[in-house]
Amino acid sequence: MCGVVGVYCENEDLTSKIAFFSLYSLQHRGQESAGISVFGDYIHIHKGMGLVNEIFDSRKLDGMKGKIAVGHVRYSTTGESRVENAQPLLVKTRQGAMAIAHNGNLVNYGSLRRALEREGSVFVSDSDTEVIAKLMAKEMISNDPVNAIVNLSGQIKGSYTLVFAFNDLLVGFRDSHGFKPLILGEGDFGYIIASESCALDAVGAEIVRDVKPGEAVIVKDGGIEFIKIEEFDRSSLCVFEYIYFARPDSVIDGVSVYDVRQRIGRILARESPVEADIVSPVPDSGTTSAIGFSKESGMEYLEALIKNRYVGRTFILPGQSVRELSVKIKMNAISKNVEGKRVVLIDDSIVRGTTSRKIVDMVRNAGAKEVHFRVGSPPIISPCYFGIDMSTRDELIASSKTVEEIRKEINADSLAYLSLDGLIEAVGKKKEDLCLACLTARYPVDVSEAMQCRSC
Repeated sequence: MCGVVGVYCENEDLTSKIAFFSLYSLQHRGQESAGISVFGDYIHIHKGMGLVNEIFDSRKLDGMKGKIAVGHVRYSTTGESRVENAQPLLVKTRQGAMAIAHNGNLVNYGSLRRALEREGSVFVSDSDTEVIAKLMAKEMISNDPVNAIVNLSGQIKGSYTLVFAFNDLLVGFRDSHGFKPLILGEGDFGYIIASESCALDAVGAEIVRDVKPGEAVIVKDGGIEFIKIEEFDRSSLCVFEYIYFARPDSVIDGVSVYDVRQRIGRILARESPVEADIVSPVPDSGTTSAIGFSKESGMEYLEALIKNRYVGRTFILPGQSVRELSVKIKMNAISKNVEGKRVVLIDDSIVRGTTSRKIVDMVRNAGAKEVHFRVGSPPIISPCYFGIDMSTRDELIASSKTVEEIRKEINADSLAYLSLDGLIEAVGKKKEDLCLACLTARYPVDVSEAMQCRSC
């Protein structure tokens, strides 16, 4: 998760506003903290805990003038949820200052940090982004920015989509596996680099193209240049971008997220049909797939649950107890729509199972005759080490229970998951071009160090 934004704008008064609205459109990628840094006559940086519109107001943005901005919304995996870990991070080098924002997770964070500490580095945060920043600053001592990125990429392992400003440069860089998305857009104001295309839409920018795995895009003085930093055999884009993370109106690596989710619902209806009266999403992440399920099955689409629009995404909230509590205020069942009916609920995934149980019980208590649960992804059986808060196998209900055992656990009349082949068909990419590690336990890079760190 996390969302990153970089802006180059000729009108120095607009830069911070464009960064703000871009980040606002990426709020779904992180709700813990947000920040913007603007490079002008001097460097402005402001960040804090909370949502984008809680941290910034017009007065604050008016005071941040410059042609280049870097922004970030955070969802924590490495590092606690505290203001010291909010991004962008600002570091000083001999050649100038650098503001850096990172989406991803390093699997060799521990060894890199210990090596830097032995050399005398002092850390103010416990996030892996500070390790990247310090390594980059170290490389900048004797290298230009491009060679510094080349050397950096040879040291860090895992997922890392970076956007950073350095003096008069704006740079976006995507790791050689392409775990996380990154896209370049162009508008009347200049250029924008962002995690998703919805951020471009928010500021009236048109897509130039996705940044390829192992590639950097450099914006300087209104011009752009794409530079190959690392060779790659195949991409490993996180499949959960299509299942859950990305906004449905985004296009990632040329594929519409909305179309993928509709196909997920259609394939799910074909693979696991059920006799029922209505199909309903678990809002909001199950909505598009439920529409697809309804179209394919011919079953009426009717909302069984209504979401409180002022509550964020519970899966990305830190701490299981907070997630469970938030379900009670996040949604409510519509008794009139479900009373005496057989209901099919469509959700994007089941991680721990506790939320699913509460949702099923909520619909039952509202008068449903039967509650059938359909899941738009295969069972999640393995931890993620690349930036999703699924850190231990013990947290994952499907790692130790059969589908029937999970059905009983969540109190559903029936339960079925989308098959892996069905998911690949829905995405429309080659299996080998996606990271499916949480579904298959086959990781595209060596995660042994990260596994040891999580187990100790």
